[in-house]
Amino acid sequence: MKGGSLLWYIPDGFFNSKSIGEAKSHEAICVLNPGKKDAHINITLYFEDRDKLEGFTAECSSERTNHIRMDKMINKDGLAVPTDVPYAMVVKSDEKIIVQYSRLDSSQTAMALMTTIAYTDFQA
Repeated sequence: MKGGSLLWYIPDGFFNSKSIGEAKSHEAICVLNPGKKDAHINITLYFEDRDKLEGFTAECSSERTNHIRMDKMINKDGLAVPTDVPYAMVVKSDEKIIVQYSRLDSSQTAMALMTTIAYTDFQA
């Protein structure tokens, strides 16, 4: 199957620690794997003022989707995604996938939902 990429970029990450009501603020890397093999995914976080955080992993089964909730991710060193800090993400996969990024900000009663297709150059 054509389409997808092995490498995706999400330059605008921000996990808000504040939530009002039952809906918790969160981000998600939404993955579609239209291929015939399971995709093994590595996520690296980049920051303005600190070293990158590596070792976040996920899987997306063949011909399935996975909504990777960043507020539930723990890396290989036991570290979680930091809150209230802007960061960027690089998503690498061993199989071609399609990546969408979504953020729910419920820090106010008027919640905000944002979503966008991640960037790739489709050469990876």
